[in-house]
Amino acid sequence: MVEITLLSHEQAKVGAEFVYMGGAPICRTCAYRHACLTLDPGRRYRVTKVRPIQHPCALQETAANVVEVEATPRVLVVESMSAVAGSAIETGRYPCNRIDCPNWQVCAGPSLPAKQRFQIRTVQPGPAECLIGRKLKRVEAV
Repeated sequence: MVEITLLSHEQAKVGAEFVYMGGAPICRTCAYRHACLTLDPGRRYRVTKVRPIQHPCALQETAANVVEVEATPRVLVVESMSAVAGSAIETGRYPCNRIDCPNWQVCAGPSLPAKQRFQIRTVQPGPAECLIGRKLKRVEAV
């Protein structure tokens, strides 16, 4: 299924990536919010196609292009028992203060959503290092 949203003319380029942060208060009354506010907040997307359709955007105060997007894969660490390629998981930031850990950014870092559903594409071999003793694996998920 193709996902669409609206992006400014400057952002609407094939291959451009962005993190969808959710709708702003002004978006609640927009006539195009059902086409624009369909993505998952906190997820990174890549523009795959720019459609030749534009709509006015009150948030950006300019015309916005309709674009097709796809979620981009990201590296995560998950519990070893949940690390199965093709499976769907719900995960988010683990509670951890060990910023010296090599996996902290993909385990507990601020760029991770509090909780979100992902589908695991690949599982990296071997355990992921965890300085507080969890049994984790690194995965690529969308």
